[in-house]
Amino acid sequence: MMEKKLLVLIMLLALAPTYVVAQEQVAEKSEEKTVETIPVASADEKVFLQNAVSPIETLAKQAIVMDAQTGAVLYEKNADAVMPTSSMSKVLTIYLVLDAIKSGKLKLDQSVKISEQAWKQPGSRMFLNAGEDVKVEDLIRGVVIQSGNDAAVALAEAVSGSESSFATLMNDKAREFKMIHSHFVNATGLPDPNHYSTARDLAVLAQHLINEHGQYYHYYSETEFTYNNIKQGNRNPLLYRNMGVDGVKTGHTEDAGYGLIASAVRENRRVITVVNGLSSMQERADEPAKLIEWAYREYGFFSLLNTTDKVAEAKIWLGNVPSVGLAAGKELNEVLPRAVKDKIQVVYEVNPETEAPILKGQQLGKATISIPDVPPIEVPLVAMEDVKRLSVPKALWYKFLRLLKKA
Repeated sequence: MMEKKLLVLIMLLALAPTYVVAQEQVAEKSEEKTVETIPVASADEKVFLQNAVSPIETLAKQAIVMDAQTGAVLYEKNADAVMPTSSMSKVLTIYLVLDAIKSGKLKLDQSVKISEQAWKQPGSRMFLNAGEDVKVEDLIRGVVIQSGNDAAVALAEAVSGSESSFATLMNDKAREFKMIHSHFVNATGLPDPNHYSTARDLAVLAQHLINEHGQYYHYYSETEFTYNNIKQGNRNPLLYRNMGVDGVKTGHTEDAGYGLIASAVRENRRVITVVNGLSSMQERADEPAKLIEWAYREYGFFSLLNTTDKVAEAKIWLGNVPSVGLAAGKELNEVLPRAVKDKIQVVYEVNPETEAPILKGQQLGKATISIPDVPPIEVPLVAMEDVKRLSVPKALWYKFLRLLKKA
């Protein structure tokens, strides 16, 4: 009987593949959790974000600078203070018009008959005539480039039948965008005590416009438009400076002062700036330009983790391979002061050993990112591929070897 047992043991040894032995050697080293620290800089060189950028001030009464991709606020001053929005309100007007085009309710080449109500609008105008038919695309340019109040009302009536009904749509959309400090009563931004917004809300609005109606955003960078033989230039002063600005909208009333929503792109990174309450057109040109230059100089966009790079390995028990590569379960992109970049630490923690089978995307650890003056950020580490379980005979053999070593 003993001879038969020895014979079976010899046959099992002959059948066992060499990688099983190698896998057992790997498993021996898996008693404790693997922690791999990759310091980009010394841990004791803590730099606080508020001290990591050069300070800046603005003459604007209300202002905000936002990274368009992440929504990170880089600078703010009275950003939630309620203020008259003047013609900056027309960004929402055009957003809703573009929504109507997207849904098929309106078409760019569709003609709109100009009502007397639209024709008699005061303030900046496209110089429309009552009773004439005008294409939707021309009216859009009349609002975006010439800031025409007549064109804004004509479009509002084309979408909703009346400007008051259109204002209801404006407020519905504002609630959807969580513009909680905004309320609109007209399509133009003409003064009304119940028509207001904030710098933060307008930045969020611009972000939605660019992200969701990007195919039409080119209208905002056009510098002039001619209608009825009257050529008018775009009122956005930053379009004429070589600084990457491609929109969005100016505004001015006596109560609001001079305002501007500006958006700029450099190296595939977009920054949105809103200023209001300035005292002159020159300040409206200089103050947002200063904030935009500061934002690009002091802050950078950093890709800290992505889902394609292997950052660690996890040891596998009873798998057809001894380990599997791990990648971040989600991308981590941050806008940070450039001075903080070298102060970031990434710590990878990998589970000691996981029994097969393993599915691609299964969490087997985590990455903890430490950024000065920011709460630690945790991102799951997941398997980059499936790992199959050994066949029953091989798994039994593997377990037998482990038992022998523990005996």
